[in-house]
Amino acid sequence: MPIRVLRLGSPRAPDEGLRIGTVRRPPRGVPKAEFARQNWYDVWFPNLAPSAETMKLGQQASTPAQWAAFVRAYRAEMAAAGPAHDIGLLAALSQHTALSVGCYCEDESRCHRSVLRELLVASGAAMSPDATR
Repeated sequence: MPIRVLRLGSPRAPDEGLRIGTVRRPPRGVPKAEFARQNWYDVWFPNLAPSAETMKLGQQASTPAQWAAFVRAYRAEMAAAGPAHDIGLLAALSQHTALSVGCYCEDESRCHRSVLRELLVASGAAMSPDATR
């Protein structure tokens, strides 16, 4: 059962499984009880979100070199023991259950979830081919 990588807040696919928010902060102005009902996420998992400092690098990146610096910083954070273990866990779970991971960013190519997708693939995760939204 593959992992979908998606934009949080997007309509749910019938078979996407548990939606995991890999974001630094919950959605603003949304009561906690509404997160799942409004298609944000079922479980908040900030362990796989960029640190505040790294997130700023990504948000301010306007050149390919700046984006590459963000990617290097985020990959370094995810290579630490805790996040690497978490990625491995999601990869293993994807062999047995449907999961979705996501972020709020509109454009996946300029979002940490594009890098997270690569890290999950490298860890052996089963990935949905239609997982981009």
